Amino acid sequence: MKEVEKTSKNIEQAIKNALDELGASKEDVEIDVLEKPSKYFLGLFTKPGKVKVKLIEKPVYKAKKLLSQIFDNMNLDVIMDAEEFEQGIYIRIEGKDLGILIGRRGETLDSLQYIVNLSINKDCEDKQKIILDVEGYRKRREETLKALAVKLANKAKNKNRNVILEPMNSQERRIIHTKLQSRNDVHTYSEGEEPYRKVIISPR
Repeated sequence: MKEVEKTSKNIEQAIKNALDELGASKEDVEIDVLEKPSKYFLGLFTKPGKVKVKLIEKPVYKAKKLLSQIFDNMNLDVIMDAEEFEQGIYIRIEGKDLGILIGRRGETLDSLQYIVNLSINKDCEDKQKIILDVEGYRKRREETLKALAVKLANKAKNKNRNVILEPMNSQERRIIHTKLQSRNDVHTYSEGEEPYRKVIISPR
């Protein structure tokens, strides 16, 4: 946990100086007042106050730090934008020629996401779900899967037989299930073991 100590005639100024050095806001730190300003020798002199400010290592900071180390080792120049939401943390990664981070059908991206989640949630009681997206791949993939779900559901209905999709991760399987859950002519279920678990679309 990164921390700094600052002194000033004014406690608020000492805190501000510490926040500036850490590049953080008050919501991101723990503040401990070590010494309050005091006057001595007939009030002619003032002893400065002293504070210790600790940067709280939130999961989002830890995730971005780990990713930065990975990208530096790969000599990749990226921009990361993180957004915290109720279900976890969404990190968008932008840059040039980042296809290497996506891989075939997102396999590399899924592996990177798995590593980050494993590392950040290690020994944590309040676990956070971290979703990584590179150059909008997740959104494009979601739209592709939704269109595929409708197409194959119609096929299952018209031919009156099950349609078996390719193996997908749980996140992508959920997209298929959610897209088709309101239909009354087909139903979906998953079978198989990870990482080869598949969605089955079956006519009713």
